[in-house]
Amino acid sequence: MTRTEAPPRTDVPRGLRDQAARYHLLPLRLFLGVTFVYAGLDKLLDPAFLSASGEGSIGELMRGVRDTSAVPALVDLSLESPVGFAVFLAVAEILVGLGTLVGLLSRTAAAGGALISLSLWLTVSWAVSPYYYGNDLIYLMAWTPLILAGAPYLSLDSEIRSRRSRRTA
Repeated sequence: MTRTEAPPRTDVPRGLRDQAARYHLLPLRLFLGVTFVYAGLDKLLDPAFLSASGEGSIGELMRGVRDTSAVPALVDLSLESPVGFAVFLAVAEILVGLGTLVGLLSRTAAAGGALISLSLWLTVSWAVSPYYYGNDLIYLMAWTPLILAGAPYLSLDSEIRSRRSRRTA
């Protein structure tokens, strides 16, 4: 007697796999979005950080990494107006984080997050050795899937796309 194989199941397990595949970038979006909003708010609410000099200030930080950064000119640029740079960085982190969380202009937000991470890697964490102890390079790589895929689900971008397609249909 030959045994016949049962047809593959297409109910619950398949549905769960499909759902997991559909929402696979959501945990990354949530992590990066929350982290960048938190980082930006942390900077804005820290009076010591928003100072040109003194312990814990952006000025002290940038002067401390200037000679070990890969691109000292970027550090010099930030030192022309350290407080302005700190505010710009904080606001940019908040905007990137919010855009990522709600999925609005998600590829642009991800590119902004990657640019922030790249600039921090080339300046602040460049001298960290071994390189994998520095987190800015990891953040840069984490932004890459969101640049490529955007936020196709549970996002304002997908809602806008859906409304546009209904209007044109």
